[in-house]
Amino acid sequence: MSQRTIALVTGANKGIGYEIAAGLGALGWSVGVGARDDQRRTDAVEKLRATGVDAFGVPLDVTDDASATAAARLIEERAGRLDVLVNNAGITGGMPQEPSRVDPATIRAVVETNVIGVIRVTNAMLPLLRRSASPRIVNTSSSVGSLTRQSGVAGEQTTGPVAVAYAPSKTFLNAVTVQYARELSGTNILINVGCPGFVATDLNGFRGVRTPGQGAAIAVKLATLPDDGPTGKFFEDAGEVPW
Repeated sequence: MSQRTIALVTGANKGIGYEIAAGLGALGWSVGVGARDDQRRTDAVEKLRATGVDAFGVPLDVTDDASATAAARLIEERAGRLDVLVNNAGITGGMPQEPSRVDPATIRAVVETNVIGVIRVTNAMLPLLRRSASPRIVNTSSSVGSLTRQSGVAGEQTTGPVAVAYAPSKTFLNAVTVQYARELSGTNILINVGCPGFVATDLNGFRGVRTPGQGAAIAVKLATLPDDGPTGKFFEDAGEVPW
């Protein structure tokens, strides 16, 4: 078994996911670049290695059971365990998403990736995480999943456009994270949700005001929590986010 800390980041071939992988790699960790596109995954791994990161490719489609199982098998063969899982892969489903006009198929597709995909990959990796001395799970969410902020009256309490597929998928993910924290209570596995903020990525047409590196910071922080750190919580750079 490898003595180096082993991490897997889903959706790591670009944007925030790539920067999370780079941030963890800068700590001297071995980082699995999870991505479904072969060429983009290969390019990301080569780019990370060029900066000195011990990166390796992990073919992974979070919407496919067999793919998640194969990814877990690859990591087991390579390292024998997994120390940190960052569930970063996600989609918006496209805009606009007014509740009265949305195609139900859009909601199904977004939930399949943003929620069920996280459950699928987490469950595939849990046996490997249980072999770690200090396992961490980080789920990339968004402040648009905060019901408090979505329903707030004051301008500073509301966030994001009307998006009946994307925003509720993050609310769903937040709730799923709490359920995992309850089930894993009493173990050494810490699981939390992180919001990267409004980052300029292709997810939003590069309209964001933060860089991918800035957005990655919260995931890196939650991935490196001490053993007595929080679990089942929702964080952004400024601190805890209201549910």
